[in-house]
Amino acid sequence: MGAVTDDEVIRKRLLIDGDGAGDDRRINLLLKTFTKWCNSPGSPEEGFTQYQRMLSTLAQCEFSLGKTLMVYDMNLREMENYEKIYTNIEQNITSAHEKIAECKKEIQKAKRIRKNRQEYDALAKVIQQHPDRHDTLKQLEALDKELQHLSHIKENVDAKLELRKKQFHVLLTTIQELQQTLENDEKSEDENNQESPVEIGD
Repeated sequence: MGAVTDDEVIRKRLLIDGDGAGDDRRINLLLKTFTKWCNSPGSPEEGFTQYQRMLSTLAQCEFSLGKTLMVYDMNLREMENYEKIYTNIEQNITSAHEKIAECKKEIQKAKRIRKNRQEYDALAKVIQQHPDRHDTLKQLEALDKELQHLSHIKENVDAKLELRKKQFHVLLTTIQELQQTLENDEKSEDENNQESPVEIGD
């Protein structure tokens, strides 16, 4: 590798600095001040002044650390929230699949009913060949009511199936949007990780 330029050193120091609070510089300064304070033969007043400065610097570092921990905890809670949302979406997908399976069963049932209706029509034609018209008319009326009822059932099944298809489409769209949001969050997190602190000696 070539020689490290001043710009690269400054950039690395800015990356180490995190959000600009100057934690790395402050800690290095605190260590130097502490070493100087330990080896300083100065007066007690000067030593006490330096001691107070070190306490102030240490308090600033602790405050910055506390703020970082709060952000970290907030990110953890946000991740837990995303996990709950993801689990809820998975449950909704499973429920949608079950509903679709039920609709398919209802369609098969409607097909069987239609087939039975066709058989009823054929049977009605046979019945019409019998001489007793009164009984035949009664049977035809009953069959007509049954056909109307079956047609109503089929319409309801078709309407339910169409509704489930629309709901499933909306669910898939929501999942895709959430996945895109998660991917964007992961990209942002990766970029933040690439900007993580790197120790550089003074």
